[in-house]
Amino acid sequence: MEQGKVDIEAIVQAVLAELSKKNAEQQVPSQNQKASNGDLIIDLPDPTLPESRFAPGVKKPYDSEGLRNLMSTTTARIGVGRAGPRPRTSTLLLFQSDHGVTQDAIYGEVEQAVLDKFDLFTVQTLVEDRNQYLTRPDLGRKLSEEAKRIIAERCVKKPQVQIVVGDGLSAAAINNNLPVIYPVILQGLKSANISVGTSFFIKYARVGVINDVNDIIGADIVVILIGERPGLGIADAMSAYMGWRPTAGKTDAERDVVCMITVHGGTNPLEGGAFVVDMIKKTLQYQASGVELKLKTSGQS
Repeated sequence: MEQGKVDIEAIVQAVLAELSKKNAEQQVPSQNQKASNGDLIIDLPDPTLPESRFAPGVKKPYDSEGLRNLMSTTTARIGVGRAGPRPRTSTLLLFQSDHGVTQDAIYGEVEQAVLDKFDLFTVQTLVEDRNQYLTRPDLGRKLSEEAKRIIAERCVKKPQVQIVVGDGLSAAAINNNLPVIYPVILQGLKSANISVGTSFFIKYARVGVINDVNDIIGADIVVILIGERPGLGIADAMSAYMGWRPTAGKTDAERDVVCMITVHGGTNPLEGGAFVVDMIKKTLQYQASGVELKLKTSGQS
């Protein structure tokens, strides 16, 4: 009997030791622990979360409430503090994270499902790849000969409004905003009895490509919905550029724009679509765009 008791106690001790060992293996390594392979593990809070992104980094500020108020007025990186002459680790990690998002936006691709949803066929400028797009803006303003042929074959000629979509510098801008803003624009133009041509997508597009587009189509107004240059914090902003009868030689001075269309601190796409329709109506009314439109609406021309 005594021998049986000893055996049971030994078994219980062995089981408890095994459970203790497993619990230790399952514990998440704490800050600055070493992994099993010897690499240093730094476990820090996610710096992209709002409570971390907007937290003041200055230790013992003279006016903490004033600092928070100042930080709330801008997306600029102020009040982030420092660690000696260097940025704090959380500041550096947030910067690197935001920079990674901008790279994804620039080098990403517009999703085919988004284009298919609105029956947008694709043509391309003279640009051959993304690296060339970034270094040769002039080529992004010119359609390839193949693109000109396809547009001539598939598009309605001489509509009042021609809409094109361009990837620009942010595929995320198109992926996130086009499904919202495009139906709003179409519905607004339909309600105003304004005819719309055959919409399509231009890969590697710059704004100036609307001159080439309209030399084929002959619309009164061409609108290009295009991804804008991403910033550190907002990488999916879209703009809607438009011009009255664009053609070769016309410049930005002869165009108007509704910019910063995004739900992340800009103009909501639903509201942006309404702005675009209003701008189109005004352009048709005065038969002018850009500086000339400003002069006409102000009575100076």
